[in-house]
Amino acid sequence: MTAPLAMRRSAAEKLAPAPHRRGAAVVPTGRAAPSPQPVKRSPRYLAVWFPFLSSDRLARAPGADLSSDAPCVFVENHRGETRVTAVDPRAQAIGVSPGMTLAKARAIHADLAVHDSGSSADQDWIERIADLCERYTPMVALDEADGVTLDITDCAVPFGGEDALIADLESRLAPWSAHLRHAVAHGPDAAQALARFQTMPAASEAAALRRLDIAALRTDDETLAALRDAGVKTIGDLAGQRPAAITARFGSDVGESLERLLGEDDTPLRPRRRLPALVFERRLNAPIGRPREILAMIEQLVTEACGTLTACHEGGRRFAVRLFRSDGRVCDLSVALNLPARDPPTLLRLFRERIGARADPLVDPHDPGAGVDLVRLSVPRIEPLAPTELDLDGGAIADRSTAPPADPGPVARRRTVRSAARDRAEPEQGLLGIPEPIDLPPAALASDFHDAALRPIHLCDPPQRIDVTAPGGEGPPQRFRWQRKLHDVIHFDGPERIETEGQPQGAAPSVREYFRVQDRRGRRFWIFRHAPAEGEARDGHWYLHGLFA
Repeated sequence: MTAPLAMRRSAAEKLAPAPHRRGAAVVPTGRAAPSPQPVKRSPRYLAVWFPFLSSDRLARAPGADLSSDAPCVFVENHRGETRVTAVDPRAQAIGVSPGMTLAKARAIHADLAVHDSGSSADQDWIERIADLCERYTPMVALDEADGVTLDITDCAVPFGGEDALIADLESRLAPWSAHLRHAVAHGPDAAQALARFQTMPAASEAAALRRLDIAALRTDDETLAALRDAGVKTIGDLAGQRPAAITARFGSDVGESLERLLGEDDTPLRPRRRLPALVFERRLNAPIGRPREILAMIEQLVTEACGTLTACHEGGRRFAVRLFRSDGRVCDLSVALNLPARDPPTLLRLFRERIGARADPLVDPHDPGAGVDLVRLSVPRIEPLAPTELDLDGGAIADRSTAPPADPGPVARRRTVRSAARDRAEPEQGLLGIPEPIDLPPAALASDFHDAALRPIHLCDPPQRIDVTAPGGEGPPQRFRWQRKLHDVIHFDGPERIETEGQPQGAAPSVREYFRVQDRRGRRFWIFRHAPAEGEARDGHWYLHGLFA
């Protein structure tokens, strides 16, 4: 297993990763990379939980009215009932909690400030927070919809230790959230559980985990109720039983969750973004804000990257720049190519065009202090590129990397698919086209939800009926039950409308709204519902149509 990138160096050093290994550690330029030695490091994970994410996001929305002192709740319709999905600290203090009906909440306190649940806005908010956290490590993963987990192994030394790193992160997260809880542990599940459920400090990590409430397993409500009925109240109570007895009585999911929580199952963190092949960065003592200064910094990194690629006879198919601003915002610039390249002038010209075509400025002109203090260049995909040949008459033949075709655009990329056996609208009537992204290797399809294949490898014939919970019956799925198992949706993509062909008798074609969803355990499903015709009501029926790898 390749170790996570450890990219913490002084601003004066020029960083260049070893080119022969994907995701290799960064070594200073001009020094020979030492031969790889097996070094066993103790992994460290930092989990950050935002218990009042919705209210923090609403308080920072443009035009937010904070004059009212009424407790704030967020609600959505669930099977004909209006239920509370999130609360603010004042509502929690008076006993209002997520999951109760709005009528019960108003019985506790009549004067509540009620807002619609903004699941998509909350998702965007936590994604932007995760972007901010990537300045510390590229190994950042989302924890449900209100938390992030960072692999900080070997990342805390430049800050003076874990406490100093956490203090720096807290100061940068202050404009985004007024309430957060964090914990550090040797496993991602343990750190997440301690951040969410720890109420009292303990002498050791193991003791703290065993004192947690059984809810730290984060299993479904039915299993949790069965555990409590059996007298299991804490993680220590469950850990004292034999694994075979746990599996026989409560199912394999409980045993697996317990092993991950206690570190007996070495499950690595799955970052939200695939680790790039090469990474170069510059940390600045003072923020910069002028486009020419940013371009000069990009030029240094591009020149350095091309030198590394030339040394190993490889070229990049995609070059991505992330600009981390001192106010926590992140700007992305990327250049994609049809052929591998390593020519600095060509790449700089493309980056200059990207900056000129942006509708929003890289730095807020009204706040020049919010400049860029970290510039990172990554090469997600590299391929062999032969060295330049010599012409018989003297001089070098033009290297094919000097004029690579530019990025064809997202539409052209999505049209690059494997051949389908039949050209039919109904998915179950023929083989489906599988996208072939030109800027991602096949291994990336299984690691990143948004970069994964758009079509499943297995179709259910016929589609299987499932019970789905969706906001107001119209929104995206939040959870569903299939084969007597409850699946909580943590990522979704859609809807994608597919119109089936009409029947020979002249029946009107039907339209399906498809969603790609991923549950808490990382399993991906293809589900759909029928879109109502004009003037008709939605029938509320959902179906599972396919399974991804």
